[in-house]
Amino acid sequence: MNLISYISKLKELVELEREAEIEAMREEIKKLKGYEREKVGRAILNLNGKVIGQEFGFKLVKYGRKKPFETEISVGDLVLISRGNPLASDLVGTVVEKGNRFLVVALESVPTWALRKVRIDLYANDITFKRMEENLEKLTENGKEALKFLLGLKEPKKSKTVEFTPFDEELNESQIKAVSLALGSEDFFLIHGPFGTGKTRALIELIRQEVKRGNKVLATAESNIAVDNLVEGLWGKVKLVRLGHPSRVSKHLKESTLAFQVENHKKYRRVKMLRNKAERLAIIRDQYTKPTPQFRRGLGDRDILKLAKKGVGTRGVSAKTIKSMAMWIQINENVQKLYDEAKAIEEEIIKEIVQDSDVILSTNSSAALEFIRDIQFDVAIIDEASQATIPSVLIPIAKAKRFILAGDHKQLPPTILSEEAKGLSETLFEKLIERFPHKAKMLEIQYRMSALLMEFPSKEFYGGKIKAYERVKNITLADLGVNNPSFGSPWDDVLDPRKPLVFIDTSKREDKWERQRRGSLSRENPLEAKIVKELVDKLLRMGVKEEFIGVITPYDDQVDLIRSLVNVEVHSVDGYQGREKEVIILSFVRSNKNKELGFLTDLRRLNVALTRAKRKLIAIGDSETLKVNKTYKRFIEFVKEKGVFVQLTTLF
Repeated sequence: MNLISYISKLKELVELEREAEIEAMREEIKKLKGYEREKVGRAILNLNGKVIGQEFGFKLVKYGRKKPFETEISVGDLVLISRGNPLASDLVGTVVEKGNRFLVVALESVPTWALRKVRIDLYANDITFKRMEENLEKLTENGKEALKFLLGLKEPKKSKTVEFTPFDEELNESQIKAVSLALGSEDFFLIHGPFGTGKTRALIELIRQEVKRGNKVLATAESNIAVDNLVEGLWGKVKLVRLGHPSRVSKHLKESTLAFQVENHKKYRRVKMLRNKAERLAIIRDQYTKPTPQFRRGLGDRDILKLAKKGVGTRGVSAKTIKSMAMWIQINENVQKLYDEAKAIEEEIIKEIVQDSDVILSTNSSAALEFIRDIQFDVAIIDEASQATIPSVLIPIAKAKRFILAGDHKQLPPTILSEEAKGLSETLFEKLIERFPHKAKMLEIQYRMSALLMEFPSKEFYGGKIKAYERVKNITLADLGVNNPSFGSPWDDVLDPRKPLVFIDTSKREDKWERQRRGSLSRENPLEAKIVKELVDKLLRMGVKEEFIGVITPYDDQVDLIRSLVNVEVHSVDGYQGREKEVIILSFVRSNKNKELGFLTDLRRLNVALTRAKRKLIAIGDSETLKVNKTYKRFIEFVKEKGVFVQLTTLF
């Protein structure tokens, strides 16, 4: 495919996905009653609001109610505020803070109706899609070059190793090699960071080395959490600024944001003074008649001012009204002048901060912000590149002479809702690593999990190249002072704190079958949910802390079912990517006479699920159904050989 038609194809896919995401949200709001949408975690009802302050130009409204709520809505999400029909509202804000009975939302303006008996819905973020489309529309030469590599229209130059003295003395050999080759790449380089291999740490080293060489760095990631992790590691070590809405930034990192740095700049006092003056004038202005169309009757501002000077009325508008409108216009001109002057000074401050920073950090989408439009970066360093679509990573890539992508294409790709836009799930990272394996370096030491938990995924997905760091090699739950179980068979074997890997097989149980709720495409398995509840209860009784336990299951309906039974964190596999827990309980769900596995056959999902646990993994499934897939069969055999395999036959 040639470059022009490929860019057109990308634009088409972005538009399809944008429509699918908005449609999915609208359909769900239409289809589900308010309380049903609250039940699935995407709405909160019966909230009252109170303006509690102002921050970075936004009004902060605290919405709460007496009854606690559980919700998927989290800090940084866009939300729709409404009374009555949500789809008739256009009041959109950003969540700044979250408790179990309240949300604080940042809004540009707060209409009075928005403070009593409102509903808050999770909202689809249209801005991100618009930014991707605009970037593709005006794609720079840097962006086009990246696509030429992807399409095989251009060969990259060989990466050279560059000698450097690491700032971080704890880096291992593979991290040093990856940073060295990234520094020695004239066009691009790929850092392949499997689970727990210190990818962020290597990127922090790379950014610091680039700054040391005098380069201006744009560092981005798909999620705000990943950007925060980079800011955390760089704060106080380089001159940096973090772009994006301050409410999407972790609280203790607020100082890194552009908004915070602007408000604490010495010139900002003048901006504040001008805005306060403008607000005071606006109060005086609003005592006069605003020249709305019903009063203007086709008169322009100049006409009104002339008539006022003469002291006459016209077209059925009295001289008194004309005079009042003239006063409104004159004062409004002064209000606008003050705001314009404040804005000009603010833009000057922003320019100064951005030019003075060695590193600009943002999400891929926020790299499209106006503030950095004219800056040419020496290098773009993009984390989570295997979770971002090509149009998303092209936003930062388009702004830099060279780029470094970090990710793991053996884990989950971006989630795409539109069937027609499935092509977007193929990432630039994956395409480039397949085409140019010599332009990549894999990190080989993992710092997360015990050697036994790591062994199978390493062999199955990474050619056995990953090794456990010496200090984590033999970690178990026993190190945390957990009590030995005394629940009898089979629980004592399953829950033994010294045994990290367990598979509970339900294949001999008559009640093992999965089921589907009416009208749902998802699946649930009541027996497996019951087993999860038993395991969680017993782990807590053994002294394992609630926050140390996580439950993973591939199906949303099973997530709902398990959440109704336990108080620990329960998520789908996708929701756990990039996360870890001391103990993971994994419910595979699928158990049917046809031996169908559905999307369990996407082995990247299995890789993510198996690599979240640090000290203990308990997998639950029907081995007869799972064994039809060779990888699952090998996993079950591996547990039989090296872990604890328990066939559940008796009732509990």
